[in-house]
Amino acid sequence: MMRRARTTIIVATLAGLTGLAGCGSRQTPSTDAIPLPVALTRSAEAPAPSNGPGDLTGADAATPSPSASATGQDSGAGGIQKPNAKPTVAKTQKWVKIFSGPFDKDIKPNADKTKGSHTVELNVVANDQIGDFVTDGAGRTLYRFDNDTQKPPKSNCNGQCAEAWPPLLIKSPGKIFPDGIDPQLVGYVERADHTCQVTINGWPVYYFIADAKPGDLNGQGVNGKWFAISPNGGKTKAIPGFPLKSAN
Repeated sequence: MMRRARTTIIVATLAGLTGLAGCGSRQTPSTDAIPLPVALTRSAEAPAPSNGPGDLTGADAATPSPSASATGQDSGAGGIQKPNAKPTVAKTQKWVKIFSGPFDKDIKPNADKTKGSHTVELNVVANDQIGDFVTDGAGRTLYRFDNDTQKPPKSNCNGQCAEAWPPLLIKSPGKIFPDGIDPQLVGYVERADHTCQVTINGWPVYYFIADAKPGDLNGQGVNGKWFAISPNGGKTKAIPGFPLKSAN
């Protein structure tokens, strides 16, 4: 009887943890509030979890490591140095925290544009032709769609459209670090499939599947409805003479 009861507790606990894989309006329980049985807790001999740049989902993820604090900078995987500035939480939207600025280490986004991440970095890039536009932490261009709505935020790109224009997804529990963007303008919207898409000033943001490398703007002006998104959520200027291709 005791063994059966313990099995029931483990199954229920795992079901609760599985709910955290998604993100949305459904109130999934916090892992801090779930009493885990002894069998599922870390033993005293097990190594402590890492809070380094590869693990930014813990409670102390925004705290720089001692080495970063001592040196005042970190070269990161890409060799880009960032100042020793500890970002603070500027805004919270349910299970997602939006910080006041960039993390003090480089954040490596998911290489697969169709997959989400628990940690997202947003950057601003200047361009002589279209003006300032927003990219992810890898420098990949982010777009907005004229057929979406801002108030209330809603994505109208699903199915085959989302295959050509993968949404930038944030998983729960999530953290967003905007650099050069007002954190109060950053948030997320729940999509039809209950995943959560990053928004800037209410506009859902997307990748373009045909952009192969950082800085590519192959989706600019497509069908007269897709444009690289500006730091305030607006449309950037169309590229003169750029052909408007059909991509859903």
